[in-house]
Amino acid sequence: MFEKRTFKVLFVLLLAYGLLVLPGLFWTRYLDSPPGLLAAIPFLSIYIFHNIGIPGLLQHDGACGWGWCAPTPIGWAFLIAFWLLLAWLIAWAIARAGRPGAGGAGK
Repeated sequence: MFEKRTFKVLFVLLLAYGLLVLPGLFWTRYLDSPPGLLAAIPFLSIYIFHNIGIPGLLQHDGACGWGWCAPTPIGWAFLIAFWLLLAWLIAWAIARAGRPGAGGAGK
């Protein structure tokens, strides 16, 4: 699980996500495009976690009137930890699948 190959795959996944988000810093209309919406999924998932009942993720406990509540510091930490864990598991699965002899055909 903590192999060098897993770290390399994780780095490539995070780099690809960073490149997907980067145009949104310069062109605000990019965030309305399909790649921009794909890049926004991790940021918007905080509202899903709030709706399923995880407390303390949004400011004012999600009661911000007509606007969208910003995440609390705990909410940001939770969001980062969740998506990094998910990226790590995907990287581990990719690294494991790409290993020679991982299929178990010769056993």
